[in-house]
Amino acid sequence: MSTGLLEVRDVQKSFGAVTAAKDISVSVPKGAVYSLIGTNGAGKTTFVNMVTGYIKPDSGVINFGGQNIAGLAPRQITRLGIHRSFQIAQLCNELTVEENMLVAGAIHGTTKPSFLRPAHDKSARERAIATLERFNIAEHRNRLIPELSGGVKKLLDIAMAMAGETQIMLLDEPTSGVAADEKFPIMDLVINALKAEGVTVIFVEHDMDIVTRYSERVLAFYDGQIIADDAPDEVLSDPEVQRYVTGGPA
Repeated sequence: MSTGLLEVRDVQKSFGAVTAAKDISVSVPKGAVYSLIGTNGAGKTTFVNMVTGYIKPDSGVINFGGQNIAGLAPRQITRLGIHRSFQIAQLCNELTVEENMLVAGAIHGTTKPSFLRPAHDKSARERAIATLERFNIAEHRNRLIPELSGGVKKLLDIAMAMAGETQIMLLDEPTSGVAADEKFPIMDLVINALKAEGVTVIFVEHDMDIVTRYSERVLAFYDGQIIADDAPDEVLSDPEVQRYVTGGPA
């Protein structure tokens, strides 16, 4: 296996009698765009949770930049540069868009609040606004979260995940909850913004149109295992993937 920015080797995870990850090995090079596909319960979320520290693998190695991060806490992994967004945007409804960004900056370590330098100091606000502009949502900076469309909420959640120094971004169903006519414009914006920063992208997705259009390589999960790891056309034409994941020819 070639050396990548992220190297997952022989990772295992069980919950009682249920095997959620079995012999998972993946190499993700710097700057790549990977997608994860599979039915619910196939192991995609377990993989993401292990990489981001929300679940500790039973065995195996997760190397990031040469360091084994398996078992580190989510906050430690975030500070190293592995960030994530969630299927359901993790936003505070009582705060404005800009205030949500400032909170994210404090969490990701771009701001170290104190009585002498609060989280909303000038430099923190400048960074927050710059990130909002990168995702084309700065015009909403003074609006409360309930006032936003599903697409803007999704973009804000991803922008908040980018608040720190990001090397790898894991996106959990970035087009879920987004109107059909918004999904391609939003993905264009997200992928272009992340690529411009040199960020490696791994995204979970059920929409095969999104998978084929944006990913360079696809990992197909079934029953806690990776049953295919190749370019999108190769994976989606694989008989096992068609049988267990897509339900028929792509």
